Amino acid sequence: MKKAFITGINGQDGSYLAEHLLNLGYDVHGTIRRNSVPENQSYRLGKVESNIHTYYADLLDQTSIEKLLMQIKPDEVYNLAAQSHVRISFDIPQFTVQTNAIGVINLIDACRRIVPDVKFYQASSSEMFGLSVESDAFQRESTIMNPTSPYGCAKVFGYNIVRHYRRAYNMHACNGILFNHESPRRGSNFVTNKVVKEACRIKLGLEDRLELGNMDSYRDWGHSKDYVKAMHLIVNHSEAEDFIVSTMETHSVREMCDVVFKYLGLDYRDYVHQNPIFLRPEELPYLRGDSSKARKLLNWKPEYTFEQLMYEMCDHWMDVFQGKESLR
Repeated sequence: MKKAFITGINGQDGSYLAEHLLNLGYDVHGTIRRNSVPENQSYRLGKVESNIHTYYADLLDQTSIEKLLMQIKPDEVYNLAAQSHVRISFDIPQFTVQTNAIGVINLIDACRRIVPDVKFYQASSSEMFGLSVESDAFQRESTIMNPTSPYGCAKVFGYNIVRHYRRAYNMHACNGILFNHESPRRGSNFVTNKVVKEACRIKLGLEDRLELGNMDSYRDWGHSKDYVKAMHLIVNHSEAEDFIVSTMETHSVREMCDVVFKYLGLDYRDYVHQNPIFLRPEELPYLRGDSSKARKLLNWKPEYTFEQLMYEMCDHWMDVFQGKESLR
């Protein structure tokens, strides 16, 4: 039985990855950070919590990470822990950089010393590309990185330190450059779930207004369930390489509002208003990933369409608000 160690196992991706690895027969271990409301620590893990091993640890607490690596001796490490909100990284830039950059080197260097043969996966991000777009309107593995946020800058460091350790120490260390991916488990302060939840509340007469920032930013949105499958394929590829994971389609926030509100029988123009408070100090207008390499070498492709993703999220929150289903 292979052992997997997932940092941030109680996040959106961590919880889906834990489920996927359990289905593949793995012994799954993961870290969570203490929260003053314990229910917030593990509510995404409700389906599998009794089948996995969780521990309190932090990427900035080197001792906690080293102790777990010595105890577990994992075959695969998935580093999903991060300060994951781009907009909030402008408010807490130092913490974002400490966690998303220094935290990566803490973990991979501990792996080098304690489990040098481990297969290491780093959760890199499309935000690293920032303003760089190729002439064919895609970003790919060879695209120059020009980030537009503290989050993106920190992720560039993490990406490069993983590549360095791969070359310098012959580690099986990989980057998955994931474009935006969502699900019903996405945090409510991310734009997708914010739009879906508020649209459902408007449909039920609980709200009458939705305020957003940039309506004309474009993103390549996929489903987290699809993307965690790619993570496992990336880290188990015969060669340690870096891969983009994306749908190869892009949609604006405005389009998303139109799809969501139409699905609920509403016109978004009657309810959605722009509020400058939600604008970033530096906007990132466009992301669209070329995942041809992953599709060819890993035989991976997304199963969910953009519309199916939005509909699933709508159905989930309508059920929650009507008392038919708990958070999952």
